[in-house]
Amino acid sequence: MKPRKPTLETPLPAEEIAVFRDAVSDATPLPPHGKAQHPPRRRKPVPQQALPDERQAAGDSLSDHISSEAALDGDEEQSFLRPGMSRQDLRKLRRGHWGNQGELDLHGMTSDEARQSLVEFLNHAQEHSLRCVRIIHGKGLSSKNREPVLKNKVRSWLMQRGEVLAFTEARPVDGGGGAVVVLLKVGG
Repeated sequence: MKPRKPTLETPLPAEEIAVFRDAVSDATPLPPHGKAQHPPRRRKPVPQQALPDERQAAGDSLSDHISSEAALDGDEEQSFLRPGMSRQDLRKLRRGHWGNQGELDLHGMTSDEARQSLVEFLNHAQEHSLRCVRIIHGKGLSSKNREPVLKNKVRSWLMQRGEVLAFTEARPVDGGGGAVVVLLKVGG
């Protein structure tokens, strides 16, 4: 039988109280420190299931079938620039003006795994105020018919996320056609 853990409602046996008093009988109380004692702040309750549910919903809301009209016309790299953003920002992104602050490698993942990883990565980037990230989707060299499966899906998913301000194909030293560099909204 396990010993019962004492609580405020459960009185201690008299012999335990006597042993304790005997042990501390020669103790001297500390002098008053003169500082105000504030009760500890209570944290606002966070619904633990709501956070995973919201993240799952964000991933489920990304469609594989979205038109790429938002991509820049005549752009063989399939760059994207959110309305209201300057083409100068896209030019800076292409030239590596903002250093990559994070990276996600989707090699070997299924479409569903890649979508969920992308959502989690973008959520992490927002929580940590990352401005520029690189997402490696691969060139599809080891996929069926040697066509990139994730390339167009990743670009489509990125266009659906409000925090994505722009993206473009990575520079050759950063992965070229097998990766995309993303400019994210920071804060708010």
